[in-house]
Amino acid sequence: MSNELNPASRSTKPIYQDANLLIVVSVTLMEILGTMSINPVLPGIAREFELSLQQIGWVTTAFVVPIAIGGPISGVLADRFSRKPILVPSLFLFAIAGVACAFAPNFQTLLVWRFLQGVGAASLEAIPLALLGDLYTGKQLTAAMGFNASAIGLSLAVYPLLGGGLASMGWRNAFALPLIAAFVGIWLLRSLRLPQQQRHADFNLQVYLRSIWSSIRRGRVIKLLFIVVALFILLFGAYLTYIPSVAESLGASEIEIGILLASMAVFFAFTSSQLGLLTRLLSELTLIKIAFSIYTLALIVTPSIDRIWMLFIPSVLFGVAHGIVYPTTQALLAELSPNHNRAGFMAVVAIAIPLGQAIGPVLGGLAFSAWEIRGVFYAGMSLAIATLVLLNYLIPRKS
Repeated sequence: MSNELNPASRSTKPIYQDANLLIVVSVTLMEILGTMSINPVLPGIAREFELSLQQIGWVTTAFVVPIAIGGPISGVLADRFSRKPILVPSLFLFAIAGVACAFAPNFQTLLVWRFLQGVGAASLEAIPLALLGDLYTGKQLTAAMGFNASAIGLSLAVYPLLGGGLASMGWRNAFALPLIAAFVGIWLLRSLRLPQQQRHADFNLQVYLRSIWSSIRRGRVIKLLFIVVALFILLFGAYLTYIPSVAESLGASEIEIGILLASMAVFFAFTSSQLGLLTRLLSELTLIKIAFSIYTLALIVTPSIDRIWMLFIPSVLFGVAHGIVYPTTQALLAELSPNHNRAGFMAVVAIAIPLGQAIGPVLGGLAFSAWEIRGVFYAGMSLAIATLVLLNYLIPRKS
């Protein structure tokens, strides 16, 4: 059976039953597994190798750095040589290096294997987004992005439990989980069916990079990237950084804080899974407006909360808002990506996510130093309102 798919021949069955979508989502979840399943084992690693809190951070850094550097490179290679020849070796490298971490005799060797695992993970974020753009269009694309984001949300709650459960029998056991990536690689190689794509024998890197830059400079792309940066500033600058501090000040334990954060991930997953239905009822612009209105409401109520259980209110609201706006913006960006350099385009625009993640805590810290913790949420509310007001100018209505 051919591995090429004519877009016109796609099945009319529900999108969540599409084997192509399930394969792409599985690839996305492998990259997240590399961090979320390992976080619970860090204290065990620190004890065995007698590390300080500053040193243990290198376990994560060694994994993330090659992803940041290699993501755009993998996008270029995927456009030049197709998706499968890049993804399959990446998944196997991710699996082999991840399992090898379990046998590391010292901390330095562990960091080497984590770095190589990060090299394998570099293509597992942007290329799946490009694949969704290859496979779907219009409302189907938005629904597919929603399903992908829903799986991400569930993984944020499930992976720490899996990693922590395995680590309870010894931290090295948690590094058995990356072996799943090898099975995903075999599944992708045998079953993923892609649309036929034109191959250019006279590939010119300089022309290719100029084309990507020209695509990114378009007004709609820049405006969408502004929204992505803003939503991750809100998530990391207000919610993830300071909600735990608010909970602790109200007497919450570490387990209660974990449950609180997990509730946000669960509602993020549920809302994303309903995006296909929402887009049949409302336009993408209207959905983004609703999401930033919900962000604003969550940030308004948080400073006045004086009971631990009431913190579930902003947690649920943040989960719902993020479940709406994140996959919606990713779908709009995928639709704007040119067919001939979609993977490279998505790899470059994906930089907006870590940019927001990095800026958010810094801005939150500045607001905290000026107006204490209430100021963090009021500053975030101001950003959400400003983005809401600007939305009519940021995204033109889609026909």
